[in-house]
Amino acid sequence: MQNNPYPTSELKIEGQTFKFYNLVELFGDKVTRLPYSIRILLEQAVRNCDGFNVKKEDVERILNWEETSKKDTEVAFKPARVILQDFTGVPLVVDLAAMRSQAQAMGKDPQLINPLCPVDLVIDHSVQVDFHGNQNAREQNEQTEFERNLERFRFLKWGSSAFKNFEIVPPGSGIVHQVNLEYLARVVFEKDSLLYPDSVVGTDSHTTMINGLGVLGWGVGGIEAEANMLGECTSMVLPQVVGFKLTGQLSAHISATDLVLTCTEMLRKKKVVGKFVEFYGPGVSTLSLADRATVSNMAPEYGATMGFFPVDNKTIDYLKQTGRSEEKCSLITQYLKAAHLFYEESQTTFSDTLELDLSTIQPCVAGPKRPQDRVNLSQLKQEFTQGLTAPVSFKGFNVKAAQDVEFQYQGQKYSLNHGSVVIAAITSCTNTSNPGVMLAAGLVAKKAVQAGLAIRPYIKTSLSPGSQCVTQYYKAAGLDVFLDQLGFHNTGYGCMTCIGNSGPIDQAVSETVSNNDLVVAAVLSGNRNFEGRVHPITRANYLASPPLVVAFALAGRMDIDFESEPIGVVNGQSVFLKDIWPTRDEIKQLEDQVVQPQMFIQTYQQIKQGTKNWNELQVPKDQLYQWDQQSTYIHHPPYFQGLSLELPVINPVTNAYCLAVFGDSITTDHIQSSWQYFCKTVLLVDIFKERGVAQKDFNTYGARRGNDEIMVRGTFANVRIKNKMLQGKECPNTIYVPTGEVVAIYDAAEKYLHSNQQTIVIGGAEYGSGSSRDWAAKGPYLQGVKAVIAISYERIHRSNLAGMGVLPLEFTNGQTPESLGLTGHELFTLNVNKDNIKVNQIVEVVVKKSDDTTFNFNTLLRLDTDVELEYYKHGGILQYVLRKILK
Repeated sequence: MQNNPYPTSELKIEGQTFKFYNLVELFGDKVTRLPYSIRILLEQAVRNCDGFNVKKEDVERILNWEETSKKDTEVAFKPARVILQDFTGVPLVVDLAAMRSQAQAMGKDPQLINPLCPVDLVIDHSVQVDFHGNQNAREQNEQTEFERNLERFRFLKWGSSAFKNFEIVPPGSGIVHQVNLEYLARVVFEKDSLLYPDSVVGTDSHTTMINGLGVLGWGVGGIEAEANMLGECTSMVLPQVVGFKLTGQLSAHISATDLVLTCTEMLRKKKVVGKFVEFYGPGVSTLSLADRATVSNMAPEYGATMGFFPVDNKTIDYLKQTGRSEEKCSLITQYLKAAHLFYEESQTTFSDTLELDLSTIQPCVAGPKRPQDRVNLSQLKQEFTQGLTAPVSFKGFNVKAAQDVEFQYQGQKYSLNHGSVVIAAITSCTNTSNPGVMLAAGLVAKKAVQAGLAIRPYIKTSLSPGSQCVTQYYKAAGLDVFLDQLGFHNTGYGCMTCIGNSGPIDQAVSETVSNNDLVVAAVLSGNRNFEGRVHPITRANYLASPPLVVAFALAGRMDIDFESEPIGVVNGQSVFLKDIWPTRDEIKQLEDQVVQPQMFIQTYQQIKQGTKNWNELQVPKDQLYQWDQQSTYIHHPPYFQGLSLELPVINPVTNAYCLAVFGDSITTDHIQSSWQYFCKTVLLVDIFKERGVAQKDFNTYGARRGNDEIMVRGTFANVRIKNKMLQGKECPNTIYVPTGEVVAIYDAAEKYLHSNQQTIVIGGAEYGSGSSRDWAAKGPYLQGVKAVIAISYERIHRSNLAGMGVLPLEFTNGQTPESLGLTGHELFTLNVNKDNIKVNQIVEVVVKKSDDTTFNFNTLLRLDTDVELEYYKHGGILQYVLRKILK
């Protein structure tokens, strides 16, 4: 391994001499025409160039980005750090623990398995809205969370002591991406007097929120993050960069949520999957850092790898506002300017561009089933009403018109109809990190209370801030009392309703909905509203700004025209939304007054000290984890058991049955849900009963991701999944082709495995969109799926499939399952073996129909890089890394 061939430059800051890589001195003015995101990618390649992991060829390819990005060129990326949340972090730590056990079994030193870069894990995804609508809701939910997840928390705390470079942010602290933005982000690293830009990968797709702070980062699957932690580079195709020019400024009544939903719609139509998006233009300077972070957060929803805002003076202002020291801010500014990484207007070259005049943005929401389906507020009533009787689609429900259905709640009579709101949640890092929209929600609540408005008590209202700083500035502004009065009490600091941890709905409400086939709604300030994600009974789910969440809760229904209909009537007087809606100037004045650096300093000092429950948690100090085979939370996974140092033989996929046929936009929520009610299925009841787990303690699939026996049963188990083998009926079932019987998809997979029959899955466009969860690939792998054939893939899920040794294949020449007449009742043969497998090769699929006739069609093998190909030959990325370490 050779030394780095590139010389460093010197930079003196306040009497101290630092080293850094000056790209312009090394490569000339060509650098200044590169997008800022590509400049940072270039810097890390230069800095990590060792002739082995990162080669000079990588540097040259990135430097010549304008040409090489058009050619699917492969480059290496080595992030400075890794960030995790507990749902995706637990299985990652389980895998590391299993690697140590396998190393021990093979006579190797278990200490070889250790993170080589800083890793932060924020416990934020396991708190649920079990309690709401009272002053003690937060304490009750956090106590319940701790009791319910005690085994998981013990395991994570064990990991923090057993592994090096591994820090835990305990439960009750905040949402991972908001904590990253406000506290964990370095923006600039300093190591041995060398300065370099912060960069990060995270096991949550919304890691992109950090792009708003000028930090290069995106979401990856846990298996890829493990490889990064253990010293591997990410092999990636050098992305094209779409320049998004912003002009004008937001009008007085427009929120950052309206902005991000507009951008999401535009960019999804632009087809930016696998690309970087970089924002520029005069409109950027009119946006606060929090507004930018809101836009960056939803990059997964518009499909991009990143939504990047380069560092500028607004970035530095935010760093100071959130308690970063003057010295740190000065160092960041001086270094980035010297390195030509601080934003200035320049002749930047982009692969493609689009433009948005901020002044044209209208108030809007997104839904009822996807985040990219934006609808102007003025058109919502008409669109929702039309969708009720329309055929089932992303907008349609195909239900009959309903009358008001009366029911009793707490001794009082109420009524529900299509469009009635039953969940209203101010939730999710997307918006709770933004003081502007959060204060706007408080002001709407204040004005509503002062006008005499109230929310119907059966609507489940909740407030789950992304950090404790929100509580502090709410109190400083005196807005907490008004939110409480409307029922938006603090229910916990974590990713709650947005991830599906919305908790139970009152039985009287749920029975009324179910018995009358009502399309009722959840309205939330989140980033995802996929079917079955928020709650099984809310078939319509709308993303909205926090103040609009309050407004819809007050109205009690989604089918309202706020322009012409009052939000409520008090003493015979109509109160309209415009009467209680604050202006951006009003919000900005309040934010300047109440959001202070000391709040952030105080909050994160407390977090570093840990909570009482966390500090009292006793764990063993062993370097090897002691597996409990009866545990339903943590189980020794099968991936490495029996592993040898020799490569496995790659055999063709022969006469494989189809496990299921799916349509477009099958999400990772469909494939591997997080939600608690899916745990209450026949597939799991027997396991829980056998191991003495009461129904009240079933918890969520997401919380049980450390147990492969549970998770494999939860794969394709979402009640809203539609299998075309059953004519698109909503259910987690399929046809077991040899007998024609209808069974659960898991049961069919088990039957195929026991008879040594291989299986594939067929999908539509945007297969695997949504969350980055690696279990959406691990689950099919454990069910025996050898390949997925889809029209197109979302970036992270394709990578996860490749990393688990499941072949991702794409239809070619405009062909689709429908055009080929595929029903799922055929047998499929894929001639892929060790001698003929290549990057992006054409793979012929031979289809044998029930009458023994055959036909062929071609697919594109979506192993996109030589490194991914190598992973596949090893049986997966984790097996590759473990063999490499142990050798």
